[in-house]
Order: sequence, then structure tokens, then C-alpha cells
Amino acid sequence: MIAVDNLTKRYAGVTAVDGISFRVGAGEILGFLGPNGAGKTTTMRILTCFMPATSGAASVGGYDVFDQSLQVRRLVGYMPENVPLYTDMRVREYLDYRAKLKEVPRSKRRKAVDDALERCWITDVSTRVIGQLSKGYRQRVGLADTLVHDPKVLILDEPTIGLDPNQVRRVRELIRNLGEDHTVILSTHILPEVEMTCSRVIIIHNGRLVAEGTPGDLAAARDGGSFVRMEVRGPARQIEDTLRKVPGVAKVSCDEAAGSCRLIVTPKEGDPRTELARVVVNSGWDLLEMHQEGASLEDIFVQITTEDRGGKE
Repeated sequence: MIAVDNLTKRYAGVTAVDGISFRVGAGEILGFLGPNGAGKTTTMRILTCFMPATSGAASVGGYDVFDQSLQVRRLVGYMPENVPLYTDMRVREYLDYRAKLKEVPRSKRRKAVDDALERCWITDVSTRVIGQLSKGYRQRVGLADTLVHDPKVLILDEPTIGLDPNQVRRVRELIRNLGEDHTVILSTHILPEVEMTCSRVIIIHNGRLVAEGTPGDLAAARDGGSFVRMEVRGPARQIEDTLRKVPGVAKVSCDEAAGSCRLIVTPKEGDPRTELARVVVNSGWDLLEMHQEGASLEDIFVQITTEDRGGKE
């Protein structure tokens, strides 16, 4: 449904997007991640025909975003991070106006607006002036605007910003449901949201694509996808140096606190807990805590974006 090949965008002296390539299949929900300034928003603006690229190619639904922008715009619903709304209009009035601009036929327009209001839980404020609504309600009006013409592709930039936890949960459920019939690109800094919603993840950093795959695939590729968390009472530096020499251990980090050492031990492979416990006990230290954890998407994201370019963000 979406194809991006060697896409590059340069501004004066700055390369915002640096030769990225990826595919998004029909019905897929893709998490599009990266630190601030990584190039996410620029890429989404190119895909939605808001700006041209410097070089490379991109298509949506088989239509070229450079030469067939009108066809692309009919297929896409785009929700930018800062939703531009006409704050002096009433909610229903605004959505009806937007439906006209998006070429929803007159005979279907009222139902399209009603469906968008209901999907985004704003029917109760449909006669209110947008400028009098809270930020959370305005965000939901922006989401309704994105959905009103029932696009095949949704590109959502921070769609849950400004929403309370209950609203975030409902939007998350809505996005999962939309993924059954739509292709979705979701950009957010709430990484647990991506784990619960997206089938695949792309991470970009400094304009370049640095990781791609399911959250499980990314975890498996990063030091086996699991680590051992420990707390040991004793001399922190000695504990860290000793455990680093244990067979099967790839990396050890220690955070010293109140006479104990909180450690994260990354194994080369397998489960090193038995050997770690034996070494701690034989050294005369107190083992206060030890358990194995799977790497979260947040752990993976931090590791990838800090080690890229030699650990410089």
C-alpha cells in the first residue's frame, strides 16, 4: 500500500531524511518511531503531499506522491501533531465543511459526519464551538476530521497527545479496529502504546532508518532480547568487575545506591542466573534480588538511538 525508496529531504545545510526505504502492507499498523528531530514528521509530510522530497521515490496505493498528489490525498487521512482547526466553527459544521473539501458525496455526507462523531466520542459536543473545547476534545475533532472521508490510509502523528488515560485507551482500541480495514502509520513517543497497537515498527535516527521489524524481532536482535536485573549488597566496583567475567555474560551495568549495587546483566545467550547467584554467594556478598526480564520496546529504542552514531544523540 505504501512504498518508500531511498527517500531524501534536504534543507539549507541540513539533511532531515537521509535515503530511507520501507514498505507498509494493506491492513498493517506500522509504528513510526524516532527521537525528536529524527525526520519522522518530514517523512509523513512527504507521504501526504504536504511537501516534496529532494530525491527518491514514494507511492501510496500505487500513486506517486510527486506526480499524482490529488489521487494520493483522496486515499490518505492525515492527522498532524498540532491539529489545525477553525476554532470559530461548531464541531459538526467544521466536519461537514471538511467532508465537502474531501469530496464526500452530498448524499453520504451526513452519515459520514455522524460516523466520525460517534467513532471519536464527540457526538455530545457536536453543536459546541471548537474554540470552547478542551485540548482533549479538540484532538478528537482532529481525529474525526482524519476519518470523515473513510480513507484507506491513515497517517497519525501523536494522535493521543492531550488525551486522558481513558481516552488514550479508547483511541488505542479505535486504531486497532481501523487496522482491520485500513493501513495505518502511527507516530508516538508513548512506546507501550506502540507495543499494544502496532504489528511492526520502524525506528529512524538522524534521518536514517536504523531498525525495522516486529517488537519481538527487534528484542531478539538486541542481545537476545532479555536481561537479568539484580541487586547485590557489597562493593559496587568489585561486584561489577567480577560479574562481567562470568561465562555467558556479555555486558554488566551497575548503579550504586545505599551500600548496594543495582545491576543489569545482558547475557550472550541462555540464562546465566544460576552461575551469577553462585558467584555472588561464593564472594560473600548478599543477593537481595534477581530476576530475568524481556527487553521492552523502550529499552530497545534507547539502546538503538544512543548507540547509533557512536552513542551520540
